[in-house]
Amino acid sequence: MIENKKTKIFTEFMIRRILCTALVVLATSLSVMSQNVALKTNALYWATTTPNLGIEASVGKKSTLQLFYGFNPWKQSGGDQSSLRHWLLMPEYRYWFCESFNGWFIGAHLMGGQFDVSSVELPFGMFPELKDHRYEGWFAGGGVTAGYQWMISKHWNFEASVGLGYDYVKFDKFKCGTCGEKVTSSHTNYFGPTKAALSLIYIF
Repeated sequence: MIENKKTKIFTEFMIRRILCTALVVLATSLSVMSQNVALKTNALYWATTTPNLGIEASVGKKSTLQLFYGFNPWKQSGGDQSSLRHWLLMPEYRYWFCESFNGWFIGAHLMGGQFDVSSVELPFGMFPELKDHRYEGWFAGGGVTAGYQWMISKHWNFEASVGLGYDYVKFDKFKCGTCGEKVTSSHTNYFGPTKAALSLIYIF
């Protein structure tokens, strides 16, 4: 049991380290090849106590590439059984109807991550059993995005965007947030909202 726990902790540490390295390498590559580079953070995601950061770079007059990462390592204020621990990685391509970083855009995104969630209520009525059980697993999927960016000043923008799509979710279900008794292992196919963002953006 102890060895399995140590292996799991080490595996999760290595995954996060590889993802962070990949994020730095990709960000550097995008900054070299692009005309404009922007850093952003999603205020709605912060409302779930999840630190998050994205980088978006123009690769043409009307095209940008974005890489977004969120990581929540702690338990919530609802008590010992309340947890929204997870990480999320989401690359995205965007097409702009006017010009990059200005006005309406549509896009396509991929997404993947891991989670250890219990005793929480998600928006849109998603996964209602999370309120009384703990779920641990991973997910992968993708979808489409639509949104709008407002130019506030030379370097600052504000964005509102939403996404719809599909996720394959593989999970282990446990009786409660603190007990270790597993009820079942299964998967589900999720169709619905995949993102919602109100983002503050700094353009270099």
